[in-house]
Amino acid sequence: MDDGELITRLLAGDEEAFRHVVGEYHGLMQHVARAIIGSEFAEEIVQDAWLAVIQALPQFERRASLKTWILQIVGNLAKTRLRRERRSVAVGDAADIELVAAAAGQMFQPDGHWVEPPGHWHQDTPELMLASEQLRAVIDCTLVALPEVQRTVLTLRDVEGLEMDEICNILELSESNSRVLLHRARLRLWQAIDQFQRGEAG
Repeated sequence: MDDGELITRLLAGDEEAFRHVVGEYHGLMQHVARAIIGSEFAEEIVQDAWLAVIQALPQFERRASLKTWILQIVGNLAKTRLRRERRSVAVGDAADIELVAAAAGQMFQPDGHWVEPPGHWHQDTPELMLASEQLRAVIDCTLVALPEVQRTVLTLRDVEGLEMDEICNILELSESNSRVLLHRARLRLWQAIDQFQRGEAG
């Protein structure tokens, strides 16, 4: 279903359409809520967001995709709750940029060439690599181990395909912080895959 059909069916009270939307976006909404406010209030935020989506849907102007609009509602509710709880969440600063630069410096020469080429990846195609259950387990474990904000930025950008300005708006991050978080998450994932291919994964 495209957004137009989905919205029409939702406005008509179609339960199947609502189940479809929940199945598509509930987990992603939890990612966003946890990234902003942490685990303690995330599920409550998501439940409030679903109520807000249902109430606001008739006024949805479709300037963004349905997914982006829903995630913005989650982000706004989480940020409001965060201010109310007077909590703070570290999302990266100049120290992060230095750490990323240091990690990249261990892998690349100043001219951009590898210090040490990555290990040979035995499978011929990404599809064959992802067919490996062991590799999928390594990737899943690496993603779970990432800090929540890094994992959310990576998920929104590389899995869901959102633009960086959308991610910055949803999570209330600066562009520099968003790019640092994305780079660090990608670097961790790449290192885990490379270690697996070299036979070094623990």
